[in-house]
Amino acid sequence: MADITSRSGDDGADGDGIRTFPFPAELAVGGVGMQIGPMGADRTWHADAPLHRVHRIDFHVVMLFTDGPVRHMIDFAEYEAAAGDLLWIRPGQVHRFSRAGEYRGTVLTMQPGFLPRATVEATGLYRYDLPPLLHPGPAQLAALRAALEQLRREYEDTATLPLSLHTAVLRHALTAFLLRLAHLAASSAQASGERTDTTFTLFRDAVEKGFATRHSVSAYADALGYSRRTLVRAVRAATGETPKGFIDKRVILEAKRLLAHTDMPIGRVGAAVGFPDAANFSKFFHLHAGVTPAAFRAELR
Repeated sequence: MADITSRSGDDGADGDGIRTFPFPAELAVGGVGMQIGPMGADRTWHADAPLHRVHRIDFHVVMLFTDGPVRHMIDFAEYEAAAGDLLWIRPGQVHRFSRAGEYRGTVLTMQPGFLPRATVEATGLYRYDLPPLLHPGPAQLAALRAALEQLRREYEDTATLPLSLHTAVLRHALTAFLLRLAHLAASSAQASGERTDTTFTLFRDAVEKGFATRHSVSAYADALGYSRRTLVRAVRAATGETPKGFIDKRVILEAKRLLAHTDMPIGRVGAAVGFPDAANFSKFFHLHAGVTPAAFRAELR
């Protein structure tokens, strides 16, 4: 793994106790908000952090593999990447690396705020509903590799332009790569029947902001100005599930994160995701996860 992500700038943890690693800006060439380099057996992901354990990052990571298979956990789902596949991990997602020696290829990291808002929206940088594991076809892979190689050349070329122009060129090259990547991710989602429209997008974003306190489908429908029936149609078309199922899945994910990566009492975990009564939280968790909160935590300790 490239030493572009080899150090932590923070040995602490978030308020919820989950350890989060910041973007290692001190290692970026010229201090720009991105890094790109090779993955390999002689590199480590992080000098002072056991990345085979679950953790969070506050930046984007895109890995293009030249070898495989590699197993990587993202938000409690295991993904197996082969040569020619890409993994896209977004800020805040809980994930875990396999042994560093298994990773071969190129890794790109991006600091939030490096790209302008219009580019962020156009490239879907925060589309958490899109699949993290991508399988480009031969033509798509060739184009992605060429764009990534051009970005790497621009990143390493610090001699021909002043820093301000160097940074501007990097933003343009990065945008070109991300537009291709976003198109691949959206196409993959559509191929899986995960089509999205404006109604679902607004609902998804509202759930991400309010899942810890708001579990009612009607409450989201009222807040967004849609009828419950419209919301049901949009969410089912985009995900194949009901709005309530979508909300519950997000609540369960956060509960799993807190149970796995903090020492918060189970009652406090429940309260953090909108269940002030511990017994109700335990019933809800058991219904959706198949085990009690205590059993889930014990399995990971």
